[in-house]
Amino acid sequence: MTIGIYFATTTGKTEDIAERLHEQLGSANPPKDLADLSDLSEFNQLDGIICGIPTWNTGADTERSGTAWDNMLDDISDLNLTGKKVAIFGLGDSSTYTENFCDAMEELHSYFVKAGATMVGYVSKSGYTFDDSKSAIGDKFCGLPLDEDSESDLTDQRLEAWANQLKSEISGL
Repeated sequence: MTIGIYFATTTGKTEDIAERLHEQLGSANPPKDLADLSDLSEFNQLDGIICGIPTWNTGADTERSGTAWDNMLDDISDLNLTGKKVAIFGLGDSSTYTENFCDAMEELHSYFVKAGATMVGYVSKSGYTFDDSKSAIGDKFCGLPLDEDSESDLTDQRLEAWANQLKSEISGL
């Protein structure tokens, strides 16, 4: 199985998490900055995809990340990702933007669903402090939300647990 890790970043925090996740997983390809890709055709060659996205445009209905992901959303939905497992991690600030915590994850999630991907990596909302999030679906988030601004002391524990979860949900990791 070939697993790719992709991220887009403004401050470097999403890249840092992608690299730390890669260390946890070991067998995935090294992380790639989405801004360095001219198109997403390489997604078709992968068995699984892990994506990292920050939320910058809080409260927005579209283009919530403020990164290269925003320009690639329609390209994702044009792909045929049937049979491919996709997981998303997102960065946000649960203290300052408590009503829009990690909203960009949901936008990315919805485009991968349109492409036919099998979404994995859902995480329980328990243990998180926030008021609202578009990324909350029922009692779970549609990926792993991380808060490097207000809860960075919880990142290592959350990342390790998620890496172990992905190892069971994506064969080949």
